[in-house]
Amino acid sequence: MPRIDPSELAPEERWKKAKEVCFDLLAARPRTKDELRKTLKRKGFDDETSETLLGKLDKAGLVNDAEFAELWVRSRHVQQGLSRTAIVAELKRKGVDSEIAVQAASEVDRESEEQRARELVRKKIRSLGNVDEQTAIRRLLGVLGRKGYPQGLSYTVVKEELRAVGAESTMLDDAATE
Repeated sequence: MPRIDPSELAPEERWKKAKEVCFDLLAARPRTKDELRKTLKRKGFDDETSETLLGKLDKAGLVNDAEFAELWVRSRHVQQGLSRTAIVAELKRKGVDSEIAVQAASEVDRESEEQRARELVRKKIRSLGNVDEQTAIRRLLGVLGRKGYPQGLSYTVVKEELRAVGAESTMLDDAATE
């Protein structure tokens, strides 16, 4: 299907096409206003059409950045194991206001963040086999680091989980005291 330049369409036809674009995206998953705005811009829709449509979608409750952020936090923390910090960064990249992102991420408390970090480490430990202590520590810290967990929490969790499976983890004891 050939790509249509929205600027060549009559205003009512342009409006209809812009709505189709937004509804198609929203049918797949919730989106932020900024995600929809960027898609409309990329497809050639003018700012006036985009902003008017986004305002109407917002009033109708079809686009709500705060609700999106809450859903995103639950999904990314539970399914992907991301930390609060990583989730806030993702939300900001998706165009969610910093204050809304931080508020939504506060749903993940320190205890649940630590619990999820432990689950990730336990899962990774099972796949390590007979690697040396240094390699195991590096890989486990790497898993948590890529998920955005703070260094102090990561060291504590890795040390305790390695001890739980009978490893010495003396290297981490040395690192924690330095």
